[in-house]
Amino acid sequence: MAPGGSALKEVLESTSTGMDYEVKMAKVESNNSNNNKPTKSGSGKYGMHSNNGVYELLECPVCTNLMYPPIHQCPNGHTLCSNCKARVQNTCPTCRYELGNIRCLALEKVAESLEVPCRYQSLGCHDIFPYYSKLKHEQHCRFRPYACPYAGSECSVTGDITTLVVHLKDDHKVDMHDGCTFNHRYVKSNPHEVENATWMLTVFNCFGRQFCLHFEAFQLGMAPVYMAFLRFMGDENEAKKFSYSLEVGAHGRKLTWQGIPRSIRDSHRKVRDSQDGLIIPRNLALYFSGGDRQELKLRVTGRIWKEE
Repeated sequence: MAPGGSALKEVLESTSTGMDYEVKMAKVESNNSNNNKPTKSGSGKYGMHSNNGVYELLECPVCTNLMYPPIHQCPNGHTLCSNCKARVQNTCPTCRYELGNIRCLALEKVAESLEVPCRYQSLGCHDIFPYYSKLKHEQHCRFRPYACPYAGSECSVTGDITTLVVHLKDDHKVDMHDGCTFNHRYVKSNPHEVENATWMLTVFNCFGRQFCLHFEAFQLGMAPVYMAFLRFMGDENEAKKFSYSLEVGAHGRKLTWQGIPRSIRDSHRKVRDSQDGLIIPRNLALYFSGGDRQELKLRVTGRIWKEE
């Protein structure tokens, strides 16, 4: 069972192997890098930055992060960032003098002349940037680590795609399957008792890349629904090279969905809330399940392909 998981079950049938797999539901709340080679950035310079004492002076002595305006100082000239000033109760952490509201305008001005490396240099970004452009670049740097795509618990692990694939398999016990088609059957007894639920994530290796299949139950307005969607383990520009389809149905009726997988840069909650996937109202899901409508037996089939 994955961390934070419960004992609810689903059955996975992979059309690529013809075998049945049993996996567990990840979480229930009741009640209602790829090894990309670095490339030159359009806004940064490729190479090394000048390393000098001024760069070290710009590190906040409390949090050790680089400081950005407003940079504060005490009467003795000790500096710290604005975030830490609010945390030290207006007392200089170096000399214990009262901080007041003195800004170190000289250090702010000097910072304008510096060029510094991206914080993700160790992950492959070797560009350097003007000091005050660094933060903006890092927010969109293609080498920045990805957050763990697991949706069954709050996981703080980050890393490149290779690291996350190993993490999902070893730490979350996520099922990994090869192939670009799938046949997924979700089973849940007493589905009326579950208003919000997240089933265990499944990862597919397809075209040499990884795709995450999500299935969740939640309230859309006042209506209980189920939703299936796919996320791509990579950036958005790469995700757009692929498409996928999902289908569910029975008794001569079916629902279909076709779309582009979302990058895991977008959280599973963001994708879910944007309704970017196959949405199945609960009544229709139970109709597809057959029987007395007291048990969910929903079969979702899908296919992933690469756009030419």
